[in-house]
Amino acid sequence: MFHRIGIAALTSGVVAQVLKPFVDLIKGRKFDPFRMLGTGGMPSSHTSVVTTMTVGVAVYQGSSSPLFGVTFIISLYFIFEATGLRQEVGNQARVLNEIIEKSRETRRFDTEKLRELIGHTWAEVIGGFALGLLVALIMY
Repeated sequence: MFHRIGIAALTSGVVAQVLKPFVDLIKGRKFDPFRMLGTGGMPSSHTSVVTTMTVGVAVYQGSSSPLFGVTFIISLYFIFEATGLRQEVGNQARVLNEIIEKSRETRRFDTEKLRELIGHTWAEVIGGFALGLLVALIMY
């Protein structure tokens, strides 16, 4: 029904999401189970999923196959997008939240805060890569 690559990639993503609240707890933050549903944070589920998928294609199709080439390029795109664009959007949200907070103090307008944890740092991406590789090694 569903190929082993898909099952492994989904498993990798779910494991990454489940680990996020525990990593936050270890880092000295509070335990928030809803972090499993959020974006950003350690490990990067984006990177974990595409790493497991790319390794799976290499295992089943070979690293010289066209499918591996396409999967590898898409994986690199996902990883750089997760660290670049999404990280910058998070920085902009942080600045806008500061402006909103100052505006609330002066009672000029009231609005919801923006989510700041959107992208990934390189450490989070490396964590996602390691997790994706580990899941691939276990499942393949």
